[in-house]
Amino acid sequence: MSIVDANIILRYVLDDHVELSPKAADILEQYAATLPMEVACEVVYVLQKVYAVNRKDIQQQLSNLLDEKLVDMDKPAIFLKALEYYRTSTLDFVDTLLWAYHVIERQDVFTFDDKLRKCLQRSDQSM
Repeated sequence: MSIVDANIILRYVLDDHVELSPKAADILEQYAATLPMEVACEVVYVLQKVYAVNRKDIQQQLSNLLDEKLVDMDKPAIFLKALEYYRTSTLDFVDTLLWAYHVIERQDVFTFDDKLRKCLQRSDQSM
């Protein structure tokens, strides 16, 4: 099993480098690669803040990585649920991950962040 870093995922998703993008594709297509959650968070951040990719496209592109079995993750259901909520919310991606842990695994989340706390409370009311 191999672990990929953010640069491999970014070059693959963005397909923006003549030399590195095809190498990234080869790595993802030929090896059983794991995408750690920490790296996924970095990828989302860079796509949004550096490359100005919209949330809908981020959600679609990163979901496709899992759907196409190009990467594996420890908790793919958490990641996909977080991406789904991230797509339509104004929360940062890490906050949507915390929300997903709360919704899927019923984890208690302690936070001073009012926006996240309100989202968690709304989720509790709908469960």
